Amino acid sequence: MVLRGRRREVAELPGGLTNVNLRVAVDGREVVVRKVRSDAGLLAIDRAAEHANTVAAAAAGVGAGVVEHRPELGMTVLEFLPGRTLSDSDFLDPGVIARAADAVRRLHAGPRFVNEFDMFARQRWYREVIAEHGFPLPPSYDDHAAAWEDVRRVLTATAGPSVPCNNDLLAGNFIDDGERVWLIDYDYSGNNDPSFELGNTSTECEFDAELTRAWTAAYFGRDDPRLLARVRLQALCSEYGWSLWGFIQAGSSPLDFDFHAWGMHRFEKAARTFTSRALPRLLEQVAGA
Repeated sequence: MVLRGRRREVAELPGGLTNVNLRVAVDGREVVVRKVRSDAGLLAIDRAAEHANTVAAAAAGVGAGVVEHRPELGMTVLEFLPGRTLSDSDFLDPGVIARAADAVRRLHAGPRFVNEFDMFARQRWYREVIAEHGFPLPPSYDDHAAAWEDVRRVLTATAGPSVPCNNDLLAGNFIDDGERVWLIDYDYSGNNDPSFELGNTSTECEFDAELTRAWTAAYFGRDDPRLLARVRLQALCSEYGWSLWGFIQAGSSPLDFDFHAWGMHRFEKAARTFTSRALPRLLEQVAGA
């Protein structure tokens, strides 16, 4: 490896539930070493696609460059990106919103990824994993199956071309150097509806209605009610689908982390939307009715 036999200083970086991330200084150069620590099979993580998409994101000028990749060790060495890891509250700053939206657009305009990502297929896979392993699930989870199908049908019927998406852009995956924003961690990356990317960030970062509107307008360059409705529906997809990730982790991960609460938070948000008066209006707006 590039670090073998060389004097180095190592510090663990915060965050990361499926990887250990280490900041390593060696001979005056800083890199990040990522070490896999989750069951990629249960979570449907394609590590080969992750690597290829990380390289593509770097080529797009929005991700860290790959210094060395050692799949047999479950390790990747990446360039260190100087800057500040964002928090949810940082998005209240219009400048941050603008730089983050620019980064997402650059990713989406970059080289196409090697695989596809479909939250409806992912949700179905995760649901089957939970059933197969007998992991605990909220008793009312499947009560929303009919509404979920309505959302799938409308989003699928109105979908445009897919673009390279990170699909997991929570605040901690944005690095802001004050002039531009970088996007990291491509575990769940794949070509997808760009509105899923926006909706996922809006719900993961707890945007309110006005901030979701500002975020959507910053990306698309205009305030469009139909596009906003699409982003809001995709936020619902993120909540309902990713909640299962939490329940799988709760039943399988040895980490000392409350994955059940993580999943419940997202499921409860999804359940509120599924049973709200807003859902039929969102479906009509996206459908163009």
